[in-house]
Amino acid sequence: MQEFWVWFETGLAHIADINGYDHILFLWVLCIPFSWQHKMPLLWLVSSFTLGHSLSLAIAVMGWFKPNVALIEFLIPLSIFITAIQNIIAVYKQNPLSLQTNYALTLCFGFIHGLGFSFLLRSLLGETNSLAMPLLAFNLGLELGQIFIIIALLILTTSLKLMAPKKEVLQKQLLSILGAILSLWLMAERFSAII
Repeated sequence: MQEFWVWFETGLAHIADINGYDHILFLWVLCIPFSWQHKMPLLWLVSSFTLGHSLSLAIAVMGWFKPNVALIEFLIPLSIFITAIQNIIAVYKQNPLSLQTNYALTLCFGFIHGLGFSFLLRSLLGETNSLAMPLLAFNLGLELGQIFIIIALLILTTSLKLMAPKKEVLQKQLLSILGAILSLWLMAERFSAII
């Protein structure tokens, strides 16, 4: 049982690690259009992301699929960029819930992010034969960390809305633009590795 908690804490530490800011940035951009008032559509959206990254994490760690590390590391910020652009369009159209129809796209982005998580987990596992328990514990740790991050982001977006309700559209557009700029910077930084 102690080994379970070691892997659980490893997953939790990985999502909370500032060096894993690309995953946190994706969650931030995903949460921008939402506040506590719209938490249920966000919950379903995050659930599709979770399903995607849980599946791909398992597939890659079990060795059933060997992704190109450089390509995945480039696709992660691309997923952030696409989500940020969707936000800008949704907020401009004053329909912040239009993202709820993009479950399939968010599922695909989750699949990409799960492959990103798999590189770390696979390297930590080494030649371990028993993968099921470490995989489950690591993934549960990731999920708990993700829940904490999403709650913090919802508190932030709701607080901004309450502080300046007339500026809500502008706030969401500016936060999305900032997310798009940061993701472009990450893509540029990682592009040379895939060519």
